[in-house]
Order: sequence, then structure tokens, then C-alpha cells
Amino acid sequence: MAYQALDPATGEIVADFSTLTDAEVGAAVARSAHAYTTWRAAPVAERAQLLETLASLYERDREELARIATNEMGKPLDQALGEISIVADIYRYYARHADELLAPETFTSSLGGQAEVSLQPNGTVLGIMPWNYPYYQVARLVAPNVLLGNTILLKHAGNVPLAALAQERLMLEAGFPADVYINLFATSGQIAEIVIPHSAICGVSLTGSERAGSAVAQVAGQHLKKVVLELGGSDAFIVLDDHNLDWVVEQAVNGRVRNAGQACTAAKRMIVLDDVYDRFVEKFSAALRSVVPTDPTERNVLLGPLSSHQALNEVMELVEDAVDKGATLLAGGQRIPGPGAFMEATALSEVTERMRAYREEIFGPVAVVHRAANLSDAIRIANDSPFGLGGQVFSADIAAARYVAEKLDTGMVFINSLSDTAPDLPFGGTKLSGVGRELGKWGLEEFANKKLIHMPEAEG
Repeated sequence: MAYQALDPATGEIVADFSTLTDAEVGAAVARSAHAYTTWRAAPVAERAQLLETLASLYERDREELARIATNEMGKPLDQALGEISIVADIYRYYARHADELLAPETFTSSLGGQAEVSLQPNGTVLGIMPWNYPYYQVARLVAPNVLLGNTILLKHAGNVPLAALAQERLMLEAGFPADVYINLFATSGQIAEIVIPHSAICGVSLTGSERAGSAVAQVAGQHLKKVVLELGGSDAFIVLDDHNLDWVVEQAVNGRVRNAGQACTAAKRMIVLDDVYDRFVEKFSAALRSVVPTDPTERNVLLGPLSSHQALNEVMELVEDAVDKGATLLAGGQRIPGPGAFMEATALSEVTERMRAYREEIFGPVAVVHRAANLSDAIRIANDSPFGLGGQVFSADIAAARYVAEKLDTGMVFINSLSDTAPDLPFGGTKLSGVGRELGKWGLEEFANKKLIHMPEAEG
């Protein structure tokens, strides 16, 4: 596997790195295991203070880090700056809430006496991370686990090596001991054959495709290692009425094209009740046609390039398959000529089960618009998906929106808001969207040893 940064806006190679040898990978695992023996004993206050320092370093280097992401995977600069801000918030949240998050839970046992359950570290966690949010998805894993006392081996995506190296550098600059966090330019074969089977590895956290998740889970299962899998999504954006329709359309456009539509929680399927469908489609299509794909290094850019020409080709195949089989092209549908991996913001309607776009995740700026007869039909369409990550419901009737939200087979639902993230909110899904949760107290518990100590009643 190559680790090469190639600017998707220009087609130019930014940086190139060799993969590690098998011996180097094995040595990295051994170093991480050795670091765990001392890091797990470090005072919680010390770990928290290092996380606080790390948050400040991300804020200090915000512009530099954002430009790395823009040059490596095409994220518009303003959006990349926003990602860095979220990352700093995550590290600071775990720093400032360390005591309450790690406080033991005590209760009276049914056996008599007192029970205490505490969270303790388990070892080294392997992270396998994607390119689309090259800092945020790392922070979701790193912050809770280094606070807990675990160490991290991080295999990043091959097209964001500079972002991977920057994060390792900042961990060291913040004062984390060497080998608490190790960046691995490793191959998938080395991960499967050397890293996961190692006795020091207590679990694997992967964010990526369902195919990658299945492959990693299979290897981890053979070695009895826990996994957290954050996989694909095909989130529904459900519109129940015409309240504040212009604003709702603006949210729909932003939800579909930010990060070039390359987000697991992007609003991918617009499900609109019949009474408002025609007006929504007219406004939504016009708004998408006004979005101009452009240089992501400029400011106030909504839509930049996709991450690569391969990614662009895969999205175009889904669009072409749908149109060939009878779908209506409401807006866009064309790639932009030139060296960059640009395409128009696109919307499809009349998409049926015969088309790949009905069930597959479209990882690009392409919306599928469905007409729903009523609330029950909207819920049916939303749940008719192999994915179950998030969803959004828009309505002036909060009770109706809440009813729909409770019926969705997803891990997350946002009412009158695009899907969002915050350090204290659990992130994760169901069905093919994965297993486990990240962030908040839930992310802290995934790779923790939940140790019970039972104390009998005092004699007399």
C-alpha cells in the first residue's frame, strides 16, 4: 500500500512515503506495549493536562493543519478549519471532565455489601482511520483512550500521510511520552498478520467502508479482540411540512455537498411528504444548480473536489446507472473537465430498487429525492436501507418530528438540525453502519476494563 498525498484539485503529488518493513511494524507494536506499562500508571491529572496542552496546540496550528487536509484530500479550507476546532474541543472535553468520566460507580449489591465498578485501561488500541475527516476521526479514538491509560497504534489512510505525521508530532510536542501514540505507515497485510494478532492489542477501532470493517472484524474475531466499527451511512433528511422551507432547503444543500458529500453522516436521501414535495424539489434543484465547484484553497467555498479520480468515477457510475434505468436527473450529473476530481452538485428522483443508488451509499455530492405519501411512508422509506447511522427530521410540529425520530432504525437523529457532533454526544450507528460508540462517556468505555470490586457488609 502506498502512502502518497496527491492534491485532488490539481492532480499534483504533494508527498510520498514508503511503508514500513515487517520488522519495523513488529518493533512499533513492541514499543507501544512497553509504553503501556508505564502510561497506565500515570496520574489521571497528568494525562488530562497533556490533553489540555494538545488542544491548545491544535488551536495554535489550526491554519497549517487545515491546509494539509485541503491539499491532501480536497476539503474546502473553511470546512477544514472547522474540523480542527472540533478536534480541539474533543481533546479539551476529556481533559476537563476526566475526574467525572473516570469516577467509579458504587452501589449496594443484591448479594449484600457494596459494589464498585471502575474503568481501567486494557492495553494498546489499534486505530484504522479514513481520509475524509483526517483529524476528527483520530481524535474520537485517541482522546478517551489516552485519558484512560491505553496506548495507540494509528494506521491512517494512504492518501493523508502528512496529516498522519502532523498528529504524531503534536502528541510528542504536547509532552506525551514516546510511543504512547505511534503512527504506522503499514500495509493491510501487516495489520492483519502482525499487529492484530499481537497479545498487546486489546482492540481495534476502524472507521471506513463496510467491506473494510468486515475484513478487520473477521481477523479480530479470530484473535478474540474487541472491535468498534464506524462504517457507512445513507442518512435520511425528512421534510414533513413547508415551515421555513427556504431555510430547510439551504440545510439540505449544505448537508449534501459539504466535504464534497464525503461524510458518513451526510444527508444523502431527501424524503419529502407529498404536500410539500414539488415546492421542495423546485427550490432544492435550483439551489444545487447554483453551487459552483471550485478551488478548495479559497475562502467561502461550499463544494471542492472529491478526494480522488477513483472516488469521482465510483460516484459517476452510480449516477449513470440510475439515469440509464429511468431515474430523473434534477440537477447536475456531470464531471467537470480538467485535472481535478470535480463534479457538479447533483440530485436524482424516481430512484427505484432496480438502481444501485437506492441502496448503496453515495460518497459524493449526489442527493436522492423520494416522495412520501404520509408519515408512515416516510418512515418506511427511511428504514428501507441497509445502513442505520443517523438521520434528520424537519418540521414545525415537534411532536410529529419526535414520533418519526423514534421510529427510525438509526443510532442518531437530529430534529430541525443537520447531523452534528460534539464531544459529549455518542457517535455511532446500527445495521451495516457498524457497532460500538465513540465520544462522551460511551467512547471511554469501549476499550476499558470495567472492573468490579465487591465488598461484603461490615461484620456486626
